[in-house]
Amino acid sequence: MLGILANRTYRHLFAAQVIALTGTGLATVALGLLAWRIAGDNAGLVLGTALAIKMIAYVALAPIASAFADRVPRRAMLVALDLIRATIAVGLPFVTEVWQVYLLIFLLQAASAGFTPTFQATIPDVLPDEADYTRALSLSRLAYDLESLLSPMLAAALLTVVSFPVLFGGTVIGFLASAMLVVSVTLPSPRPSVRRGIWDRTTRGIRIYLATPRLRGLLSLNLAVAAAGAMVIVNTVVIVQARLELGETQVALALAAFGGGSMAAALLLPRILDHSPDRPPMLAGAAVLAAGTFAGPFVTSLEALMALWLVIGFGYSLIQTPTGRLLRRSAHAEDRPALFAAQFALSHACWLVAYPMAGRFGAAFGLDTTFVVMGGLATLGVIGAFRLWPAKEADVLPHRHPDLPPDHPHLKEHGTGDHRHPVVIDDLHWHWPEARSPVR
Repeated sequence: MLGILANRTYRHLFAAQVIALTGTGLATVALGLLAWRIAGDNAGLVLGTALAIKMIAYVALAPIASAFADRVPRRAMLVALDLIRATIAVGLPFVTEVWQVYLLIFLLQAASAGFTPTFQATIPDVLPDEADYTRALSLSRLAYDLESLLSPMLAAALLTVVSFPVLFGGTVIGFLASAMLVVSVTLPSPRPSVRRGIWDRTTRGIRIYLATPRLRGLLSLNLAVAAAGAMVIVNTVVIVQARLELGETQVALALAAFGGGSMAAALLLPRILDHSPDRPPMLAGAAVLAAGTFAGPFVTSLEALMALWLVIGFGYSLIQTPTGRLLRRSAHAEDRPALFAAQFALSHACWLVAYPMAGRFGAAFGLDTTFVVMGGLATLGVIGAFRLWPAKEADVLPHRHPDLPPDHPHLKEHGTGDHRHPVVIDDLHWHWPEARSPVR
C-alpha cells in the first residue's frame, strides 16, 4: 500500500491531507473548550449548533464551489482555500460571543466545502491506475481514522504545557503547511470542452449523480452510514457515562474501537477490491451497519460496546473507502470535481438528517428506541442500495442517438444506429441507456 508514496505528487498531497487533518483535530478540541469558556453549561448547545452550521455549509456550498472550480487552476484554488482557512483559524482564539463562533465556523466550513471535493477529485488524475487509486483511498481512510484517535491525544499532551487557544495555532500551522505542500507540486487541471452557464455548472454534479444507477445506490448507502455513524458520534458519551456509569477514559476507548474497526477494513479492502467489484463489500458493509445498530439495545458492558463499535466501524469503512472508485468511473475527468462535490453535499445532507434524529430521539425516547429507529433508517439505506444499484452492471451499454446528425463526431467514432461503448453521464448521454433505447 505504501508503494504509491513513491509518486512525488501524491506523496505531497497525502502529507498535506494528514497535516491539515491534524490541525483540524486540534481545532475540534479547542473549539469545545472555547464553547465552555463562552457558554458554560450551554456549551453542548453551542457545539450542536456549530455542527449543524457545518453540515449546512457543506450541503449548500459544495456544488456552488465546484461551479467555479473549472475557472481556476486546481493548485491555485486549493492553496487559496488553505490560506483562507488559516486566516479564519487565526481569529478563533479572540472570539468572545457565541455569534462570532457561529460566523467563523460557517466561513471555515465554507472554505472546506470548496477544498475537500476539489482535493478528492484531483487524486484520480494524479493516480490514473485503478489499483494505485484504490490504495490511495485506503490510505486516506486510515489518515481520517488515525486523526480521530491521535489528535485528541496530541491536544491533551499540548494542554499540559499551553492554554487551549494555542491549539488554534496548530490549526493555522496545519493549513499553512498544507498550502506549501500543494504549491510544491504540479497538479492536473482538466478543462471543460464547453463553456457552461453558472446554473449548469452548479447543478451538473448532482444531475450526473442522480442519473447514474450505481450512484443512486451510493446515496442510499450514505444514508446507512449516517444513521449508524450518528449513533456512534452523538450517543457514545451518553451510553458510556449515563447507561454504563463510566468515565471519560472509557468514552475514548469506545471511540477508539470504532476507529480500529474502520482501519481494519481500510487495510483489508485493497486486496478484496483487486478481485471483487465494489458492490458486494459495500452492500455487506451496509448490512453490517444496520444489524449492528439494531444490536445496540443489548449492550450492557463496556466490552460489549467496544465490540459492537468495532464491528460498526468495520462496516462503515467498507462503504466509505471504495466510494471514490465509484465516483472516478462515473464521470469524465473534467466533471469529476462537480461529481465529488455532489457526493460531498448529498452525503452530508444524510448526516444533517441523522445527527438531530440521534440526539433528539435519544433525549426524548431513550437510547433503546433510538437504536431501533436509526437501525430502521440504516435498513432503508440497505434496501434502497439493493434496488437502485444493479447487481449486473455492464461496462459497455448498447444505445442509440436518434437526435444526432449522421456526421456527428460521436457517431463517426462509434457508429450510427445501435452502438456500444462505456457510458458515463455527459452532454451526449443525459439518461442512463437501456438496451436498444435512445439516450436523449
